[in-house]
Amino acid sequence: MKSKGIRTCLTIGISIVVLAIIFVAGIGVGYYIPRLLGTNNSVPDLVESTTETESEVTPSIGDIISEATESISEEETPVVYEDLFAPFWETWDIVHELYVDQPVDDLTLMRGAIEGMLAALGDKHTSYMTPEEFKQANESLEGEYEGIGAWVDITGNYVEIISPMRGSPAAEAGLQPKDKVIGIDGEDMTGIPGDLVLQRILGQAGTDVTITIQRGDEVFEVIITREHIVVPTVDYEMLDNNIAYIALYNYGDNSTDQLRAALQALLAQNPDGLIFDLRDNGGGYLNTAIEVVSEFIGDGVVMYEQYGNGETYSYEALPGGLATDIPLVVLVNTGTASASEITAGAIQDLGRAPLVGVTSYGKGSVQSWIALEDEAGGVRVTIARWLTPDGRQISAVGLEPDYVVEMTAEDYEEGLDPQLEKAIEVLEDLID
Repeated sequence: MKSKGIRTCLTIGISIVVLAIIFVAGIGVGYYIPRLLGTNNSVPDLVESTTETESEVTPSIGDIISEATESISEEETPVVYEDLFAPFWETWDIVHELYVDQPVDDLTLMRGAIEGMLAALGDKHTSYMTPEEFKQANESLEGEYEGIGAWVDITGNYVEIISPMRGSPAAEAGLQPKDKVIGIDGEDMTGIPGDLVLQRILGQAGTDVTITIQRGDEVFEVIITREHIVVPTVDYEMLDNNIAYIALYNYGDNSTDQLRAALQALLAQNPDGLIFDLRDNGGGYLNTAIEVVSEFIGDGVVMYEQYGNGETYSYEALPGGLATDIPLVVLVNTGTASASEITAGAIQDLGRAPLVGVTSYGKGSVQSWIALEDEAGGVRVTIARWLTPDGRQISAVGLEPDYVVEMTAEDYEEGLDPQLEKAIEVLEDLID
């Protein structure tokens, strides 16, 4: 039987987490981060940010939580929840007294309790991260890790590829959006949590991993050699017919600066039009999405955030965009997710440019990442939904392009790009 002291400490900890989630769900604000294969993350989530731009638009999540909880003393919390948590502690005692394999691991039980609490909300984007997972998630923001190089969704029954990174081992192995990882090194991954599946894919650069892929009705294996992955940000070039081309692959800390540098280099050559490629862009920070879309839209609301208490915040384009007048076409596909959908959705709604490609991924909720005290890991909690300027929700729906153009498996294999070809055709019509 554990002591009353241990029980009280754990009660305080769990109660604080519960209270934080309640307050954050109602009035918090967060920003989105990309989810990389090789990290313990899922489709990019919105997390707290502290840049000047964000603080001017909305209050920081830390301030909100602090204000909401400052009137609640730690001495009162266990009393408030004493009856509510009575079954929990009764079960805790039963496990410690009767479970066959003793001693049980209290830390594992505590983490399991938090996981179960968040899972009970029924939201696949709300979850707990262990200290190791939380550390890896934040390290991924630096844009380097060891793995196979793909953005993934870990929230379904199987890990699903959102998009392989260009030039990565995953891309060279032929992985495609919507591929499901059903086996690792010959072991069935059915029923295995996505975070644990990713741990199996992680590994030292130069080592091999055998991944069993389900693509529609087809099942096959690929052997991929892990590499040191540097997450790509921007590619750009001048195409024929004096058309500029920029591909943006994520919305990280340096994405805006690199995009502006690419725009400056291309615009100096006086192009007649611009193709902005957001295909296979797994997303990133929300503040970066606002900065990016502002390069193409001069003014007006570019996004809304809608909270559980009915409040809505609007985000307007920032002044100083470099490409607000040049004829523009935007490329999207099933790998265009979250922050990149914010950009594409605003451009489409405001009539700035048509979209070409196929329906985007459909990720439209806002998560806040909160570090637990004493380096006990972290929780990500869905606190809001974002809407396009016309008030559209894209969760599980995605953005429908103005011009639908498919990319077949044969196109991939033969190096053809009918979507880009259509974008060039549409852009030339706009220029004329």
